[in-house]
Amino acid sequence: MTIPRIAPLEPPYASEVRSLFDLVMPQGVDPLVLFRTLATNERIFPRFMRAGVLDRGPVDIRDRELVIHRTTARCAAEYEWGVHVAAFARPLGLSDEWIRATVEAPANDPVWDERQSALVRLCDELHDGADVSDACWAELQAHFDEDQILELLYTAGLYHAVSFLVNALRLPCEPFAERFPERAGEAASRPAGTDRPGS
Repeated sequence: MTIPRIAPLEPPYASEVRSLFDLVMPQGVDPLVLFRTLATNERIFPRFMRAGVLDRGPVDIRDRELVIHRTTARCAAEYEWGVHVAAFARPLGLSDEWIRATVEAPANDPVWDERQSALVRLCDELHDGADVSDACWAELQAHFDEDQILELLYTAGLYHAVSFLVNALRLPCEPFAERFPERAGEAASRPAGTDRPGS
């Protein structure tokens, strides 16, 4: 079992902490381990909780989730990838093939349409080189306006930060979250925290 490097905050929570949890957590659902860990830091926690992109923004939710899934997969952040599969991909009706592809399929894979391929290429270029090529930028402009492109860039950057946090803090996967798909030849009994797909 993975043991967090910083112990998460335990209830009862102060009212100001509870109000920040309520910004993103459905009523009656316990706060994520990530949020409870960040809540141990009074400076970082409110900044993090108010920096999100999970509200109704200019980017379609499926496009947003593709960027989040791909970015967290490339960062080997199984904790965050699995939360988004359970909380967003499944409720949106996204297929097992789509979910697996966010971890395994290259940008030119037939599973993606042209719009999705541009998003996967965006995530991969940002992850690999911290930049976006002119060719990828042109692909993005064919499908998204400037406000949307800025949001996509911000989302990818934000979820790199989230990935750094969940990986470095050694957060155990949430009980409801899904795990990275097994690759051919990998042991089904792989210990938690040893996954590094997409690196």
